[in-house]
Amino acid sequence: MFSSRTLVPVPRNMLSDMRTTPLHPQHLELGAKMAPFAGFEMPIQYTSITAEHLAVRNAVGMFDVSHMGEFWIRGPGALDFLQYTTLNDVSKLKAGRAQYSMLPNHSGGLVDDIYVYCTSETEYLMVVNAANIEKDWAHLNGLRGEFEVQRPASAELQLENASNFFALLAVQGPKAAETLQALSDSDLLSHKKNDTFMAKVAGKWVRLARTGYTGEDGYEVFVAPDEVESVWKALLEAGVTPCGLGARDTLRLEAGFPLYGHELTDATNPLCTPLSWVVKGYKTFYAKEAMMGRPCLQKLVGLVLETGIPREGYTVLKNAVKVGQLTSGTHSPVLKKGIGLAYVNAELAELGTGLEVEIRGKLVGATIVQTPFVQ
Repeated sequence: MFSSRTLVPVPRNMLSDMRTTPLHPQHLELGAKMAPFAGFEMPIQYTSITAEHLAVRNAVGMFDVSHMGEFWIRGPGALDFLQYTTLNDVSKLKAGRAQYSMLPNHSGGLVDDIYVYCTSETEYLMVVNAANIEKDWAHLNGLRGEFEVQRPASAELQLENASNFFALLAVQGPKAAETLQALSDSDLLSHKKNDTFMAKVAGKWVRLARTGYTGEDGYEVFVAPDEVESVWKALLEAGVTPCGLGARDTLRLEAGFPLYGHELTDATNPLCTPLSWVVKGYKTFYAKEAMMGRPCLQKLVGLVLETGIPREGYTVLKNAVKVGQLTSGTHSPVLKKGIGLAYVNAELAELGTGLEVEIRGKLVGATIVQTPFVQ
């Protein structure tokens, strides 16, 4: 079992309050442009965002995402606790499987969007967004007391914040599987999307998950912080392109994936988004009534622009009247067009609807389209 108790914690940068990942020296050695993100100094790009983006779309790239948070949920009460605190149906997970999910808050909004990995019948690993580690941890511990009172028969529950004991790489692209397979003596190729399992990569024991945030095939590699450098270097030698958070953002946007703090917030009702499938209304979960009772005045849609590049905060209009706002926007390196996600008035949120986006005082035509923008 890949247990945090056997690992060395991630170091802190002693010269500032900014945290660094174990691969920080490698990023500097490669000449990465660094910037603050979620309390960490992270690589934004190494060469160019477009080049790194296309490397993932056409071959294989890798991201250092060791800033993400990891929580262990263990014990006989783990399943019931996760059923109550998350929106998806955790009972559908067998050992070795994972699912995308969300943590609802008291008003029917969202604390965070997450991934839940079932490692055994009584053990789950939850991966959370870096900016929300402390908030998510406090939220889960706050609900623990309520859960234990309501379900004393299954109250044996252990929560562990293991965020300092994991490094995490995302190896993504159409050549990700064959590249990792060449570095492993385990059978990686037979595993399907959302599988998670133990394997050796570059001689190091890791937990692999066939998941990712780019829209491409790939694996996320959970590895001990003091061993991640050797795995990173082996991947570099195998021809994998190092990619920064800039390309990660453009890739996730082409794939139509949300980013917490943009498309998803404390006020977001997920039923008003294309992610409504995550909400399993047939089960009981925290603040279910508050969520189900909230109307969708606006809905999240994908927009393709006729010209120009949309950005977060830009106004969306219909016949020159404001009807919404961009939450994310970029230039798609694949489509070579401006794309974005926006909340617009619910009565207009139909595929094919023509709208306008205000860019530096000018109105640019836009159309609501099906996401993902790029298959």
